[in-house]
Amino acid sequence: MSDLATRPIEALWQTFPTMEEQKTENENLIGAGFADIFKSAIENVRATDDEKNKAEYLLATGQLDNPAELTIAATKAATAVSLLVQLRNKALDAYNELMRINI
Repeated sequence: MSDLATRPIEALWQTFPTMEEQKTENENLIGAGFADIFKSAIENVRATDDEKNKAEYLLATGQLDNPAELTIAATKAATAVSLLVQLRNKALDAYNELMRINI
């Protein structure tokens, strides 16, 4: 019989996060702030663009064995830019909505 089958169920529950731990993680994510999310999105755009440029260079110099890697890198870069644009649009929509509120 395996070691897993002989362990009591209570011991397995210790490996999963409790509701309190999940709440703390969610509060940390909320507390991260909108600026941090924007910074992360910008860094993601930079990283994926660098990856695409590297794949283009490797393909142009004949060092890239799989040309599909360039397509994947280009798609990742386009998706990252699209996400950043959508974040910007939502931020502008929220700002405009706040400006329309009468005090």
